[in-house]
Amino acid sequence: MPAWPGGPCPECGEEMPENLVHCRRCRALLNTDLESDSVEIPAFVPLPEIESVVEFKARGYYVSCPHCDRELRIGAKYLGAHVTCKNCSGAFHFDFANRKITKVGIYADCPHCAQRIRLSPKYNGVKVACKHCSGRVILRD
Repeated sequence: MPAWPGGPCPECGEEMPENLVHCRRCRALLNTDLESDSVEIPAFVPLPEIESVVEFKARGYYVSCPHCDRELRIGAKYLGAHVTCKNCSGAFHFDFANRKITKVGIYADCPHCAQRIRLSPKYNGVKVACKHCSGRVILRD
């Protein structure tokens, strides 16, 4: 089967370089030894999105001081230890079994974008989206 030698297209007359299969302008078949293919292009079907959800631990908590009711940010590593309020210098045992300590929020670093996120305690164990990157996460206390 000889290659297209170059020259004018038999359909539109446009000058075409050698070794082409179809005319660049009208898409006519240039080589007479070839036949038009009858392969139909399948319809585009988008794939379902795979939703990635990452579970991770809380880095710390926002709690109300039992002495002055001001909000404190305390790391999770201090859970079960004695801590001191930086505002009123009142000391207390940091444990959620203590009824005087109210958990106001939970904080952690997003595993997708590493930005700090703060969640209400009611979202503990619930799938949520990071406000910075919209990554799906489940925070476990």
